Amino acid sequence: MDAPSRFDRGHTDDLMAYLAASPSPYHAVANAAARLEKAGFRRVEETDAWDGAPGGKYVLRGGAIIAWYVPEGATPATGFRIVGAHTDSPNLRVKPQPDTGRHGWKQIAVEVYGGTLLNTWLDRDLSLSGRLSLRDGGSTLVHVDRPLLRVPQLAIHLDRQVNDGLKLDRQQHMTPVWGLGRPTGGELIAFLAEEAGVAAEDVTGWDLMTHSVEAPAYLGRDRELVAAPRLDNLLSVHAGVAALAEAAGEKLTHIPVLAAFDHEETGSQSDTGADGPLLGSVLERSVLARGGSLEDRARAYAGSVCLSSDTGHGVHPNYAERHDPDHLPRAGGGPILKVNVNQRYATDGRGRAVFAAACERAGVPWQSFVSHNAMPCGTTIGPITAARHGIATVDIGVAILSMHSARELCGAADPYLLANALTAFLTGP
Repeated sequence: MDAPSRFDRGHTDDLMAYLAASPSPYHAVANAAARLEKAGFRRVEETDAWDGAPGGKYVLRGGAIIAWYVPEGATPATGFRIVGAHTDSPNLRVKPQPDTGRHGWKQIAVEVYGGTLLNTWLDRDLSLSGRLSLRDGGSTLVHVDRPLLRVPQLAIHLDRQVNDGLKLDRQQHMTPVWGLGRPTGGELIAFLAEEAGVAAEDVTGWDLMTHSVEAPAYLGRDRELVAAPRLDNLLSVHAGVAALAEAAGEKLTHIPVLAAFDHEETGSQSDTGADGPLLGSVLERSVLARGGSLEDRARAYAGSVCLSSDTGHGVHPNYAERHDPDHLPRAGGGPILKVNVNQRYATDGRGRAVFAAACERAGVPWQSFVSHNAMPCGTTIGPITAARHGIATVDIGVAILSMHSARELCGAADPYLLANALTAFLTGP
């Protein structure tokens, strides 16, 4: 089945707005929560007792969100249909003592987060976003939406061999500049506190990161492509939110869930990562709140399926030899099914059937991805979810180019097609 030449651009327009408003995982989950609130979901605190009443609920923890909808008639042993994703993207993150500089330049000390393409952060207008932690135990989000930083590349006159291969030292070459003069301690945090509307002396901790201020945009004569930051993996988070909101209120045989985790790009081992206890705790508490037992939880898990949705590698026209010659996912061709027999992806034949059925119900084309045998295969939260919870898991996503760049590229129709497939999965039998 071919992808439609025309599609409802409303979903992709909305994705671009979501990406622009979500420069950090904390903003991504706050904006996801706001969208779910409009669909009738309500926040529950982990420290409160939960009830088992039907309806939509969600939990926020740092840069992670777990949301679920309990339909009328759900029993304690009712299984879950889970869409998994992650909220973080590779970038440059601010160090504990951020104010630095030399030779008349004020700079910000940063640490490289995840497997980023370092060169894509050079000579690009950057800003800062994230979370400020306050003395009273609270926190506030900050998002400076104007050019603030730049990592300047060395002029070719001073490096005549640069086009033969650029080598960047993470410590020496990636420190951005943000002003002139002698750096003094506390400048950056004082500036960001003012931007956030809090007193600088009340800020006692921070989780801050850089982002490109260039807005997401359609690309090409016919606007068939989308160029944007953080497609990996806010594209999947946005599609999952849309699918869950659409599923709410339907007559369902399962409980639809969105699980969007932080720290996937660094291995998922945190209290907000997929390798942490958050998802299992939420699902178990949902079962117990409906009067269930550990036996009911085991039955519910056995009847559950997770689609782990993350971006994947579209065939690159300039490097086609790096792809398996019989598995060449293309932009605009619909979502991809990821397979790796060494369990870097969790998909098996049964999972393929589940995904194929959802795409068929949605009228959505889909493609297969397998790594070239001579290339190492990446991984996702899929195998972690399957191993940690014993829940059947399928790895899927959208084919993109420039993965882990400060600005990535996908087909303009693919986010819409993914959302439709996820909706069919959450609402299907």
